[in-house]
This record gives sequence, structure tokens and C-alpha cells, in this order.
Amino acid sequence: MFGHVTATETERRKASDYELAQAAAAGEMAAFEELYSRHNRRVYSLCLRMTANTAEAEDLSQEVFIQLHRKAGSFRGESAFTTWLHRLTVNQVLMHFRRRGVRMEQTTEDGDVPVQVVRGTEDPRRMPVVDRIALDKAVAGLPPGYRAVFLLHDVEGHEHEEISRLLGCSVGTSKSQLHKARMKLRGLLQNGKTRRKRASTPAR
Repeated sequence: MFGHVTATETERRKASDYELAQAAAAGEMAAFEELYSRHNRRVYSLCLRMTANTAEAEDLSQEVFIQLHRKAGSFRGESAFTTWLHRLTVNQVLMHFRRRGVRMEQTTEDGDVPVQVVRGTEDPRRMPVVDRIALDKAVAGLPPGYRAVFLLHDVEGHEHEEISRLLGCSVGTSKSQLHKARMKLRGLLQNGKTRRKRASTPAR
């Protein structure tokens, strides 16, 4: 990356993620610290969305960067660093779920529940800010298995085949969990709207 000369702070800031990863793999702690500075908020945000628990998200974020420090040399630049780090983060969270004994509800291919789109959850990234806040709160209330599938499919854009590999479940189970997550979210969002409407109605 920087040759055999230790990089200056300015050089590190201008370096690509790939260059920093290679330097970190070679033992340059300052390069690792720059990667941490660039990406720690994104990693924490993803961990928080998947766990809905600030303490767990903080612990998992630290675990992700420990793994990053160990595996930085395996990043070859074949994809964006953010994509590679995203996968590393998701895998770390899923390992955490497995250690906690979070299980997916198994569903056979023949017993698939039809995937139905729930209004308001088709594309969370395009929602108005207020709706997104309500959705985030509702997602936090989902069981871990439902939440993982919903976030991986509807938010992160993974296909069911990839989700099944990530979670170690069948494609049918992934589809079923997504359907149930959407149905539960619809109920949670509707209840939230009802409560807000009641709260905003002047007492007579």
C-alpha cells in the first residue's frame, strides 16, 4: 500500500479501503483505526437493526472489528469493501443468534405460505421519515428470526436462496418467515397509528 514507509495521517485519509485493509493485514494499526473510523457507525447501525438491542449491538460491533483485524488480508478487492464488511457483520450477528438458540420455524417447500406484500413495507428505504421511524420501532418488536429475514430480504435486498444459506434454513422457511414478519409488522404499524390518532384527538 504505502511501501515500506509508515503512512502519514493525510495519506491514510486519502487511501482506499483496499489499501487500508492490506496495510492493516500487514500490521499497521493506524490503517485499521482508519477503517474503524470510516465504518464503525455503519456496522453498529446494522447490528442494532438486526438485534434491536443497544448493548448487543455494541458488543457485536466490537466482535466484527476484531474479525476484521484478523481477516483484513482476505479482502481481495473483488467487491466493494462495504459489501465485504456487510457480509462479515451479518455473519457475526447470525452466529450470535445461533449461540442464543434463536431458531427458524421450519417450513417444507410444499407448505410455503404465499408471500404477500404488506402495504407500507414494500420498500422501507423510500418511506417518509415518520413512517420509517414507526417501521424501525415495529421491526424491533419482531421475534429475532422474523426480524433477520425481513431485514435481509426487504431492507438489504438478499434473495431467499441466499438468505437460506445465511440462516441455515430452507427457502420455504425463509419465505414463510418473511410473510409472517410482514403480517406482524402490518399489525404493529396499524396499532401504532391507532394509538397516535387517539393521542392527537382532543378530549371532549
